[in-house]
Amino acid sequence: MVFGIIIWGGLTRLTESGLSIVEWKPITGARLPTSEAEWEREFEKYKLYPEYHKVHIGITLDDFKRIYFMEWFHRNIGRLFGVVYLVPAAYFVYKGKVTRAGAAKIGGLGLLLLGQGAMGWYMVASGLEEELRERSDAVPRVSHYRLTSHLSLAYLLYAGLALYGWSVLRSNRLARGKINAPEALRTLLQKPQITSFRRRITAATLLVGTTCLSGAMVAGLDAGLIYNEFPTMGLGITPPLSELWSPFYARGDPSAMWRNLTENPATVQLAHRALAMTTFFSLSALWWKGRRLPLPVSSRLTLHLMYSLAWLQVALGITTLVDFVPIANASAHQANSVLLLASALRLLHTLRPLPRIPL
Repeated sequence: MVFGIIIWGGLTRLTESGLSIVEWKPITGARLPTSEAEWEREFEKYKLYPEYHKVHIGITLDDFKRIYFMEWFHRNIGRLFGVVYLVPAAYFVYKGKVTRAGAAKIGGLGLLLLGQGAMGWYMVASGLEEELRERSDAVPRVSHYRLTSHLSLAYLLYAGLALYGWSVLRSNRLARGKINAPEALRTLLQKPQITSFRRRITAATLLVGTTCLSGAMVAGLDAGLIYNEFPTMGLGITPPLSELWSPFYARGDPSAMWRNLTENPATVQLAHRALAMTTFFSLSALWWKGRRLPLPVSSRLTLHLMYSLAWLQVALGITTLVDFVPIANASAHQANSVLLLASALRLLHTLRPLPRIPL
């Protein structure tokens, strides 16, 4: 479900639908307007905010219904996941069906889930500020900092759920004797060459995650709509230094030139390109190294899957850029980034030391 929520959230952003619901009502907001009068009321609320006057200028009620549904569905699948996760979690913890450590992890993931919802509204609120209508040069959109924070929490939640779930399943299989030759596997996973490889996979996984979040910065600034060629950017491999390090983004403060790194679309896109290629070559080196190691079968299969997804991610990234960010390509690029991160986490998990289950 978290995977689906991430993808639908990306589509909501790509279709410029995220600011269509201008109120945060965690309970009553779950209901979709049903009568024309209710739709008109929602439409009139929307007309009070900057996006209607600068982006969706003069849209019809039918057009509004389409973008409203995108945001409404995104919020509701988030609500549904909250119920699906929190209710069973509370039941199992209350009944003592999980260990104390397990309960702490479940509680932590629950807090992360609630924080994700709060960050979602905090993000949307940034795109509803009146200043965005008053400034002639301002484009109504959410803060790219808050967008990146929102996506960061989603990736953390996805990673946390996956790692905890895999750990529970692995311990269960071990306790039931479903893992062949556990002592031999335990010895293998403790070998220096495997532990060294695991540390490299950890670093690579962090690099994948950082690149994903860099992509959120690109999306938040619409930086994918400039320099739509690859591998060059304009007349060279990089834009001119005067463009990458422009005083404009320092806002008159010479000590704030660093803002180019997070607010200059050209610099942010270049950083994402650099991170993406560094990630790809790092994963390539790990694949080349790993294929010669005595890895468990599950680890070897996951290694090949991760490397295949890395190739696909690069291809999707380049085609998304050169085709001026079509919705289908951009959505596939984001979806595959989640799968790439998941495969790296899975590989890391399969190489973790095998626990000892007390009899």
